[in-house]
Amino acid sequence: MELLTTNNVWMMICTALVFFMHLGFSLLEIGLTRQKNTINILFKNIFIVTIGLLLYCLIGFNLMYPGEFNGFLGFSGFGLSSPLTADGALDLTYNQGYTYWTDFLFQGMFAATAATIVSGAVAERVKIVPFMIFTVLYVGLVYPIAGSWKWGGGFLQTLETPFYDFAGSTLVHSVGGWAAVIAVCLLGPRIGKFKDGKPQAIPGHNLPLATAGVLILWLGWFGFNGGSVLSADPELTSLTLVTTCLAAATGGVVAMLVSTAMYKNLDLTMFLNGILGGLVGITAGADQMSPTDAILIGSIAGVIIVFAVSLVDKLKLDDPVGAIAVHLVCGVWGTLAVGIFGKLAGINQFISQIIGIASYAVFCSLTAFIIIYALKKTMGIRVSEIEELEGLDGHEHGMDAYPDFRLNEH
Repeated sequence: MELLTTNNVWMMICTALVFFMHLGFSLLEIGLTRQKNTINILFKNIFIVTIGLLLYCLIGFNLMYPGEFNGFLGFSGFGLSSPLTADGALDLTYNQGYTYWTDFLFQGMFAATAATIVSGAVAERVKIVPFMIFTVLYVGLVYPIAGSWKWGGGFLQTLETPFYDFAGSTLVHSVGGWAAVIAVCLLGPRIGKFKDGKPQAIPGHNLPLATAGVLILWLGWFGFNGGSVLSADPELTSLTLVTTCLAAATGGVVAMLVSTAMYKNLDLTMFLNGILGGLVGITAGADQMSPTDAILIGSIAGVIIVFAVSLVDKLKLDDPVGAIAVHLVCGVWGTLAVGIFGKLAGINQFISQIIGIASYAVFCSLTAFIIIYALKKTMGIRVSEIEELEGLDGHEHGMDAYPDFRLNEH
């Protein structure tokens, strides 16, 4: 009982840290975008976490952890129902690491993150209502079904060499990343982003907020990865936090150095995205890596970020916050890294990692396309030109994020 209490308290602390990440995402997104769209981005982020928890309670948790199922799709019923003993007491045999309620809440915090990734990629030109509908369908159905394939004991877990994703480089970050690619393609770039085929910088309005957001996300990753140990095991939890931090630090430093060498300026946004790329990259195998492995994984993620951001621009995809480069490209890298570094490295593991990546790429891209394309054809997904130029805050929400700082127009 004492061990269960210790483990459960640690898991609840980690749950709080993952919840805190939603503030980090919010600050990062508003900092890297323009002032006139601040309310819109904050509204989307608040909607994602609130509706995400409700959907995960109603259907998501039992879609993701259905018990006995065919490995692809299962559902154990609506709502939550804690397992009880014959005399009605809490069943402490549910899990040695935490209670049923803690399990739900910790996993529920992960669920909303996938849609948050998409929110940043489509910022400043997406209609709010279609985005909300997309969030309901993607968080309510797509994410938990995809999650069941590995974490719910589905077909990826039952491969001869099981696919491995410790805390979600693929199951969370790439699931959001694939949808972000589809959404950006169907939505089109912001007005003024590309001129004569060349990308134009559209600076964010508040880099101090963006920096605060990244530091909050880094802190939240202590819960994201540390909680994925699923207990308060001292050695494994400590190692996981060490590898997480080393990959983040290295990703940031290497991205800063590479971007400076290429563009001859010390770009803060590239530094920040390098940190996030390192965090996403280590997430799939944080418990399997040595400190040296973590530094190598973070270093490669830092290089990848710089070239991935450039590639996204060359493909004429407009991603205001770099979500595709960070969450998709580094998510794929981190998942592959499990088969290259650490305790599970080997050709069989590497092949299983490729199978997992490909499975999620097909499923998430296809479902995201169906949802977003249907919304585009029925109600439209993009605001009008005048709404985009004047800002979504006034047109979609009828308010201003910084009313005391408006220029005197008289």
